[in-house]
Amino acid sequence: MKFSTRTDKNIPAEKMFDAVGDFDRMERVLIRRGVSVRRVDNSTDATRSWDLGFDWRGQKREMKLALVQFDRPEKLGLKGRSRSFDLQIGISVVALSRKKSRVVFEFEVRPRNMRARLAIQTAKLGKSKLDRKFAQSVADFVNDAVDVYV
Repeated sequence: MKFSTRTDKNIPAEKMFDAVGDFDRMERVLIRRGVSVRRVDNSTDATRSWDLGFDWRGQKREMKLALVQFDRPEKLGLKGRSRSFDLQIGISVVALSRKKSRVVFEFEVRPRNMRARLAIQTAKLGKSKLDRKFAQSVADFVNDAVDVYV
């Protein structure tokens, strides 16, 4: 299942990329939302990976997330893997003018087993509601990130 949304802001593209690509801030946001975050590799921005743990639908879930693309100031790519799902996240920043930029979030979830496939099929029934929630979450994330960098 794929989700995609875009948000325009009155901020230069370089600052927008720095805002959405601030991994330390992302870790703090996840921790505040109840996710256990353990950084696996503490080296540069281009080779980061994390082990994440969270509760979803009453069960403890674990996921490995890795940064697979870091092309400053345009694109970030993350891949995740859990027992049931493969996850791919793409974040692109496009300069619309000197002082205006657009950030495009793409999120794809693929099932790895039959139970996950059934969960995805059930979720597709409410895809329009999930699209709205995804767009609102991305907008909130971008607004919070931009407020820190402006």
